[in-house]
Amino acid sequence: MNHPAFELEGAAGTIRRWLAEADRILITAGAGLSAAAGYDYGDEDRFHELFPALHRLGLRSRYLVGVPLPPDLRWGYWAVHIDDIRFAPTPNPLYQRLRALVGDKDHWVMTSNVDGLFARNGFAPDRIFTPQGDYGRYQCATPCTPAVWDSEPLVARLLAAYDPVSGAVTDPDALPRCPNCGGEVEINVRVGPEFIDSPYLLAGRRLQDWLGTAPSGTGLLILELGAGFNTPGVIRWPGEHLTRRLPHARLVRINPSHPETPTDLAGRTLPVAADARHLLDALTVPHSAPQPTVAP
Repeated sequence: MNHPAFELEGAAGTIRRWLAEADRILITAGAGLSAAAGYDYGDEDRFHELFPALHRLGLRSRYLVGVPLPPDLRWGYWAVHIDDIRFAPTPNPLYQRLRALVGDKDHWVMTSNVDGLFARNGFAPDRIFTPQGDYGRYQCATPCTPAVWDSEPLVARLLAAYDPVSGAVTDPDALPRCPNCGGEVEINVRVGPEFIDSPYLLAGRRLQDWLGTAPSGTGLLILELGAGFNTPGVIRWPGEHLTRRLPHARLVRINPSHPETPTDLAGRTLPVAADARHLLDALTVPHSAPQPTVAP
């Protein structure tokens, strides 16, 4: 792996040049981008603030997939979590700065994040591929049908019956059931083989078409932000594969913990050992022009 000595200003200069030279940009992003934007699932203080009842039970982060909670607590958690992450109306400055950085370049987004932050901050929804799902939808847990449903009315109904002291949904009638079979439901995110991926397949095909129909010699810049090793087959490895396959592609990997890039791609990759916020600071904060030397 290629992980040379890191210097933020130097990296920012290289990225500015590669952005200017690129014909197309593919932004790929993992959980680290949203964490840098203020949505850190491992933030214990924020967890304590939002979920005091769960904190009293000994839980410390939002990584609760597989934790056996009774339905009233589980749906209380989902309602508060999704309302905070997916439906908060406040624009996010970090995502907006990233959108401004791309400007009018031809671009796509591929992200493992399920929070909708790209579409909510200026990126075209029809150019975003979210193969891991979206908190904005729910599905039958079985599933009995390939249909999915809008989760925003569900979240509103759950919050209306939510008791923040106990952390539970207090009205059993508010707990969700499948509109088709009456069975249990799940949020439409990839956890197991029951995941319904049909809402995302069209965007995936359109992204593949965009990548596959580029004119010969097209310069593609892949900006990978905050993608670690939780699900490397979704973001990290596809970016490396694309860079190998396309002779005019370059890859910038922005990750404070795991910025390494493959040695066989040296010269066309840039490992950046910083989080997205610090890099965007270096890229977008105005820099003073050097002062001319005055002869004595």
